[in-house]
Amino acid sequence: MTHAIVDKQKLLNRVRRLRGQVDAVERALESEEGCTAIMRLLTAARGAINGIMAEVAEDHIQMHMIDENRKPTRAEIEAADELIAVLRSYIR
Repeated sequence: MTHAIVDKQKLLNRVRRLRGQVDAVERALESEEGCTAIMRLLTAARGAINGIMAEVAEDHIQMHMIDENRKPTRAEIEAADELIAVLRSYIR
């Protein structure tokens, strides 16, 4: 995943926020909070992991479907954008 190095800090920040959300789930379980509160925390954590997964998948598509050594055609850009949209709809 060498192309992710470009966005390394951004991805690390997202992972750290995700870790905070998972820690909040643990604290809620330990303090025996209600099901509704725990479900909200779990939903937020799931959304965060889906978000980072979508971002990494999008970066991968942009790096490997489109040749960086030449200008992509409109069809290539549209195909990459369409694939990203489909993936995002399944991931989220």
